[in-house]
Amino acid sequence: MDQASGIETVTPRAAWKRARGIGLGLVLGVALAACSATYRNHGYAPTEQELAEISVGESRDSVAEKIGQPTAAGVVNDTGWYYVESRFESYAYRAPQEIERQVVAITFDRGGRVRNIERFGLQDGEVIALNRRVTDSNIEGVSFIRQLLGNLGRVDAGTLLDG
Repeated sequence: MDQASGIETVTPRAAWKRARGIGLGLVLGVALAACSATYRNHGYAPTEQELAEISVGESRDSVAEKIGQPTAAGVVNDTGWYYVESRFESYAYRAPQEIERQVVAITFDRGGRVRNIERFGLQDGEVIALNRRVTDSNIEGVSFIRQLLGNLGRVDAGTLLDG
């Protein structure tokens, strides 16, 4: 520090050390922030308080007015409404993982009145194949040439003359 002017003089070496320390701190801070988990919420499931307002025997319209339209409904005969809420956790480059799921199922009778209200969690779920898109082949072990030559013996004179 210069006594006459009161200004502190900084040598280039001291300035470099200070800048390097600040830079290192920023890099460490960004690295730690990148490693922290991020969470995403999808869907909606009514709370226990909202479900307490619904009683067995109420109409569909009354349920829709109290807790809203469902995320999904029964496809074949529309006897159920399903509210699905999920929470996903992801770290940096890893694929997101579902850590929480709630499914509220409200079933109705044929008259459109509430018959049952159930809540399911992630632990209650099962993985099912909705559509495998696999067609079994009945020609396994048969070559292309054998398929072509196999049809030669199936021709008879009656089908050739009628055609």
